[in-house]
Amino acid sequence: MTPFIAPGATLGVVGGGQLGRMFAHAAQQGGYRVAVLDRDATSPAGAVADEHFRAAYLDAEALVRMASLCAAITTEFENVPAETLRVLGQTRPVAPGAAAVAICQDRAAEKAAFTRAGVACAPHAVLTDPADLDAVAAELLPGILKTARLGYDGKGQRSVADRAGLARAFAELGGVACVLEKRLPLAAEISAIVARSDSGEMVALPVQENLHRDGILAVTRVPAQAVGEATAAQAIVLARRIAEAIDYVGVLCVEFFVLADDLLVANEMAPRPHNSGHYSIDACDLSQFDLQLRAMTGAPLVAPRLHSPALMLNLLGDLWFTGGSGAAIEPPWARVLALPGAHLHLYGKREARPGRKMGHLTLTADSADSAEAMARAAAAILGIEGW
Repeated sequence: MTPFIAPGATLGVVGGGQLGRMFAHAAQQGGYRVAVLDRDATSPAGAVADEHFRAAYLDAEALVRMASLCAAITTEFENVPAETLRVLGQTRPVAPGAAAVAICQDRAAEKAAFTRAGVACAPHAVLTDPADLDAVAAELLPGILKTARLGYDGKGQRSVADRAGLARAFAELGGVACVLEKRLPLAAEISAIVARSDSGEMVALPVQENLHRDGILAVTRVPAQAVGEATAAQAIVLARRIAEAIDYVGVLCVEFFVLADDLLVANEMAPRPHNSGHYSIDACDLSQFDLQLRAMTGAPLVAPRLHSPALMLNLLGDLWFTGGSGAAIEPPWARVLALPGAHLHLYGKREARPGRKMGHLTLTADSADSAEAMARAAAAILGIEGW
């Protein structure tokens, strides 16, 4: 078991994105110092860190320096090389560990982990070379072809209707190892976020209901409206089962498809705090970043409580280009902040680009209906459509 690491110590974060930034805020509020490893001199997390190692993830000298400075280390990005975490884990507590992150980095390994844990996932086939295409079972089509590695937010995916489309998509994705998943009739998408200590203690956030657009999370509702209490409770049970099966330490998000009969099918998991859990900063007494902090420092894990229904809107760089001029224009934040219960979080990224996650907006209220109404008002002000 990791002995309690008291405030005043320095904690390490591998990765410099917005998740690292929000973790750094939580850690610093709790009295810790934060060191970030990321080669980008303008990274969101590096900008707020007490120490910023501007080096590649596998830079041997930087890893030695980070291990010597930090009492414990985490990752904010699932595609950080597992080898980086393995090296750091030789001398320091690392949460999550390299073995668990390596599973989450490979869709084939992830599906196998779900199966070993007794959690249903979509019917699928692993394709490693063109010869595998001929052996694909007919019932897997139509489906979605996904690269086994380095895919997130809809990247590295193709929808395929038949064998000819499958062959084209496999070639378009570079002929790398892929997973073909059968397309399922979805009633909803939800996510369950759990936090687990190295002693096996575990707590969970309320289940989130999610809406995606072009493979990127657009909206999160809490409490989830599309599923009942029993289904939400089952999602947490399954997420806990997966965390235990892979001996996970830290915050883990498992995304589920909900089918018409309320059957839950695991889609994928993220070995870190998750976009769908950002609402917890404003709507819960402990955020997902507080839970990550507690899990990696050996502090007691206390079940977070939802004190306000919430709806979160993801803010993509497209919002900066709604004027039609082609130039980036700052959205009308003052009008948005005039709405009751509006909590704006921008990630400190210097350049807005279409599809880039620039921030999120959480609307909290005394009822789910009121939060929905305020979110729709915010969306109208910002020009967010289609949800």
